[in-house]
Amino acid sequence: MKRIAAEYLYTLEGDAPVRNGYVEFDEDGTVLATGVTEDPSAEAEFFRGAVVPGFVNTHCHVELSSMKGLFRKGSGMAGFIDQINALRDTKSREEKIADIRFWMDKMYADGVSAMADISNCADSFAIKAAHPMYTRSFLEVFGTEPEDCDAVMDSVRRLKELADSFGLDAAPTPHACYTMSPELMTAASREGLRSGFLSFHSEESDEEEQMLRTGSGPMWDNRKAAGMSTPPVTGKSSLLYFLDRLQAAHPAPFDEHILLVHEVCMDREGIDAVKAVMRHPFVALCPLSNLFIHNVLPPVRLMMEGGLKLTVGTDSLSSNDTLDMLKELFCLQENFPFLDLQTLLVWACRNGAEFLGKEGSMGSIAPGKKPGLVHISSLSPSGVLTTGSVSKRLV
Repeated sequence: MKRIAAEYLYTLEGDAPVRNGYVEFDEDGTVLATGVTEDPSAEAEFFRGAVVPGFVNTHCHVELSSMKGLFRKGSGMAGFIDQINALRDTKSREEKIADIRFWMDKMYADGVSAMADISNCADSFAIKAAHPMYTRSFLEVFGTEPEDCDAVMDSVRRLKELADSFGLDAAPTPHACYTMSPELMTAASREGLRSGFLSFHSEESDEEEQMLRTGSGPMWDNRKAAGMSTPPVTGKSSLLYFLDRLQAAHPAPFDEHILLVHEVCMDREGIDAVKAVMRHPFVALCPLSNLFIHNVLPPVRLMMEGGLKLTVGTDSLSSNDTLDMLKELFCLQENFPFLDLQTLLVWACRNGAEFLGKEGSMGSIAPGKKPGLVHISSLSPSGVLTTGSVSKRLV
């Protein structure tokens, strides 16, 4: 048995941290007990700051790690897509794999215990299969031309077979309304829902909303100039359009765990529509990515008031300077001062584990669980994150 203690122990099993709390755990990291230490000075390992469960990064594109530092900020979504298309293959496969391994290792050392990762190819599969971090791979599907639907689905099924051969949890998932024909969006959703999980880029920008509501704007012009088919102009939000396509896959209600990523344009109508058809809706907040591309943030208070389960992701190094979950939490704290650290950690740990169906083993510190234990240093005197706060895996 081993034991560590901290000024603040965030078990996330209650509504507040334990002051001068301890955790006992066995050799493989399984938690045995938690409690309050009577004499912090007598503890063999007592940490200033907080000890928290391992993080769950619910939205990452780790295979894009070789793109760090290549992108212009503030380009908007149409400009960002142009950069992705131009820069995706600027490094060799060997360089890409080395970057994936580096950032997987760094995320784990920084405290990420599990990750919902987007994959467009097999570059990350061998690394994920051998890594102590748990991953679920969402095999992202694109294709704007209706006649290509069957061929695209055949291709992603082959990618799933390869992921299965590595022992990974993986299934197809639709990318976004603006990169898919209606037929493909429903086909990919149907295939992914069979796994019990879906991840979807939704309402990431005003440009996306313009495209669906009015058939105008930079993204509409971008698609037209490239000779691509565009999604139908519905007069409704892209989120409501997605819900329509989802219900063509199978009728509501949806018992599956469905993750809506970004949602910077979400409104009350969208929240009500989601809750009307999904029994387990989750939203992934990626604030640093949103600021990088558009300099906007999602309506966090509205989402909380609407009762949505919020999680946290880093997105990719094409739209972020780092894959640091603590920096995402600090960004949320700075921009939404009503958020306390307990709430942020519930989103970054417990809710993420629940989305992945791993709440029985991860997400909180409780006997029998193996969440990983992470030290957060340099909290303020009142116990909130500072610019100097750093996360480091202890167990």
